[in-house]
Amino acid sequence: MGIIQDNKEERDEKVIDFTLASSNNLLLIFTRNPELGKGKRRLAATVGDESALNIYQFLLNHTVKITSNLYAEKIVYYSEEIWENDIWDNKRFGKKLQTGNDLGARMANAFQEGFQNEFQKIIIIGSDMFDFSQEDIEQAFKALEKNDFVVGPAEDGGYYLLGMKNYTPELFKNKDWGTETVLMDTLADLNDKKTALLETRNDVDYYEDIKDIEAFQPFLKHINS
Repeated sequence: MGIIQDNKEERDEKVIDFTLASSNNLLLIFTRNPELGKGKRRLAATVGDESALNIYQFLLNHTVKITSNLYAEKIVYYSEEIWENDIWDNKRFGKKLQTGNDLGARMANAFQEGFQNEFQKIIIIGSDMFDFSQEDIEQAFKALEKNDFVVGPAEDGGYYLLGMKNYTPELFKNKDWGTETVLMDTLADLNDKKTALLETRNDVDYYEDIKDIEAFQPFLKHINS
């Protein structure tokens, strides 16, 4: 969902209008509100709450960097509440609240709304990937030109990206979200569908995911010293 200005001089007034979307591509960005002691619990178990929060904010900033200039409409879906004044520029990103009883339902609702508003290709990503670029997302949208679905497998058995050209509710049902079976079960649903697979990547959930990456060393000094 884009941020469309009725009057270019009224930059502070946010007007959401799907009919004026500058792209038929829609990127959904699922994010947790970054708060101390919430989120990244598996990482925090090793590095502590404060470092886990700092690392997540670092990952959020990276996600902003790789999506801000992407030619697609973009919506940030917050986990708890919408923050109007944060790192997500209101002129570049639409903002909504995740709704649903579990991750599957929340993703399904976001995809369904996007297709109801006549977007043709919709991709969802999280906000905890470091080994990820704008070019990767562009390649995923390009893959949907010749495929009906695109999936970015994660090393932990989940996926870091999912895209499609038609709303497909079964992809969001009967999954044990957050476990190593999600990718396998999702690909089983897509067994007879034309699907593109991206490179397998590692999202950041555990200390082991970042302990050898130079960019994260400033957050780990208290552990490595």
